[in-house]
Amino acid sequence: MARRVSPSGSATRATRANAGARSGDATARASPAARAHAAAELGRVAEAIAARFLESHGLEIAMHNFRRRLGEIDLVAREGPVLVIVEVRTRSTQKYGGAAASVDWRKRARIIRAAHLLRRKHAAYAQKRIRFDVIVVFNALAENPQVQWIKHAFSEC
Repeated sequence: MARRVSPSGSATRATRANAGARSGDATARASPAARAHAAAELGRVAEAIAARFLESHGLEIAMHNFRRRLGEIDLVAREGPVLVIVEVRTRSTQKYGGAAASVDWRKRARIIRAAHLLRRKHAAYAQKRIRFDVIVVFNALAENPQVQWIKHAFSEC
């Protein structure tokens, strides 16, 4: 196939994009909206896997996706007198420290702010102790995904 070349001698942007698509790179063909939709769907699948995992370990799921302007909580669960705030992460590789390492201080601060708001909005949670956990789901779209549960992943201090 002939390659289009600009007057300066370099391949045009359209040609480079088509070359990426021809090479089998799915992300080269996907629009940003399609990539965002796929990422959101992966997140929903991982959250469902995490919820089933926690239920199988005796926790009661109280809420999914508590989202507010100041932050968001993926799962809220109860384990006896403790309110468990769960951040669900998934990654395709362990590159760059993996999913658990991606819960940096900014993300933790947003989760903590959302947890305080949750306690103010729901009187039943106001006096409960809070524990912050992270659930990492590996291969969420596979037939047998792997789950890592990090209890007490971080604290408010």
